[in-house]
This record gives sequence, structure tokens and C-alpha cells, in this order.
Amino acid sequence: MKVGFIGLGNVGAKLAGSLLRNGIDLTVRDLNQTLVDEFVAKGAKSVESPKAMLQKVDVLITCLPSPAASAAVMEGEDGALEAFTAGKVWAEMSTTDAEEIVRLAEKVHQKGGMAIECPVSGGCHRAASGNIAILAGGSRAAFDVMLPLLTKMGRQILHTGELGSASILKVVTNYLATANLVAVSEALTTCKAADLDMNVAYEAIRISSGNSFVHETESQVILNGSRDINFTMDLVSKDIGLFHKVAQKHNVPLELSPLLIDIFKDGEARYGGRELSPNIIKRLEDATGLSVLGKDFPAEITDDEPEVEGYEVTVL
Repeated sequence: MKVGFIGLGNVGAKLAGSLLRNGIDLTVRDLNQTLVDEFVAKGAKSVESPKAMLQKVDVLITCLPSPAASAAVMEGEDGALEAFTAGKVWAEMSTTDAEEIVRLAEKVHQKGGMAIECPVSGGCHRAASGNIAILAGGSRAAFDVMLPLLTKMGRQILHTGELGSASILKVVTNYLATANLVAVSEALTTCKAADLDMNVAYEAIRISSGNSFVHETESQVILNGSRDINFTMDLVSKDIGLFHKVAQKHNVPLELSPLLIDIFKDGEARYGGRELSPNIIKRLEDATGLSVLGKDFPAEITDDEPEVEGYEVTVL
């Protein structure tokens, strides 16, 4: 099976890398030619447009920063939709808008192709090792076609139901992670203000009911000072905004969500949209004059678990 991959950013490059590492015939494209050249040097092919890519591959995967970027790849000049034919598959791995994925998928279906959404969750370190979780929404037929490829990129693969369901669940998980990041930032800053040993504070949280995936990963790079989790404030704002849109559509009167949106918009205004997302703690550091750091924490999180063949998660 020949695969095309568009979007070699922080997450996309790692997912595409897993495909290449596992022997998949891969063609890549990105607006940053340097990233493309790095993949070509490792054995991938490249093309000049999404249309040209789809003419050469069986499956087109997109992993892009926004719904607008995905629409441009699919519908823009020399877009992929121009080349869709029966049997070709579009797999959207971006964190995107559920309504937009359904809209674009319908155009793929009209051309005789198949469409599936496959957003990932678990951090760049797990994307790099092929151990990330993948949520897949679409028909069972499309899922069965994609599953062999998904198991090369991720460990736990969950079929979430119809198109749009995975995109909703993805922004739900990102919303929860954001809420936890803000809470962790407040907790760590309070520990520092109380003159606690920050390494002890980290361990106390880790072994207690306050522990979480966010604490075990992002708290470490916060306390190191790098704050490097390969994710930026503007992407957080996009994701929690998409979550809030879903809630509004279904008339859910959220209270915490608007506050998180305001916090990250303020963070963007202070530090820039491309600031690393864990540096949302800087708002508290600036307000208190404290430097929330520990000792000997890693500058970047890595996955030390061995890469294993992925598998479909069954639902009780």
C-alpha cells in the first residue's frame, strides 16, 4: 500500500517517521521544504502538490495545524479532491472541527473514495515511538482498510463510531489536558510560594490522588525550565475553542471552559501564540515573582517503552 503524508510538523513528522521506519512506501509533502528533504534523505518520495500526491498513492494522510489548512489541501489549487477516485482513502489525523471533517468527507465520498478521521493523543514522545493512542471515526469498512497502517503509527486504536465522533472526542481530551495543565501550574506555584522542595512536591503529587498524565509529563518540563512539550499556546486555544463550540452546539452551559479560553488568550497576548503551552505558568510566575523550578528534571519527555505492534481497543 502506497501512502502519502501531508504535514510534517511536531506530530506529523513523528507519525510519518513511524510509517517510514516500518517499511511503508511513503510520499511526503510540507510547506517547509527542509522537512521534506529530511524525509527524502531517509527514503521517502516527494511531490509538488496534493493532487500529484493522490495520483501516486492509495492513502492520503493529512496532519495539519487547523481546519483551514486541511481545507486548503483538499479543495485549494491542485488540491487532493481533484484526483480522488474509487478506492482511494483520505485519513485526517489533524485535530479539527467535526463538522468540517464531515463536509470534506462527503466530497471524498462523492468521488468514490473513502474518508476516516484518526486524531492522536498521548504526546509527541509517544508519537515518536509509535506508542501513541489513535481515535478513529468513520465507517467500519474505512476503519478496516486503515487499521494496518494505524497499528504502525500507534499502540491503542479505538474505533469511535461515525465520522465526526473522533474529532469531538479528541478535543474533549485536549480540553481535559488543558484544564489539568492550568491546575498543575497553580499547584506547583503554590508549592513554590510555600517554600516546599519542588522535587518532593512533584513526587507527592505523582504518588497521590492528584496524579495525572499531564503532571507526569508537563510538570517535569515546567520544573526543568525548558517548558518544551512540543505544543504551543495558539494550538491550545484552537483546541479548547473547538471543544467549546461543540458544547455550545448542544446547549451545555459550561463554566470552566470560558475561563480556560480567557487564560490562554491572555497567555497569547503576553507571550505570543507560538509560546510553548506549559509556559502558561509564567502568568503566575510574573504575578508572584517566583521561578517555579526543580532539580534534574528532563528538558524534554521521551518514551522509554519499546515500540510494539498496535492493536484495536475493544469497548465493553
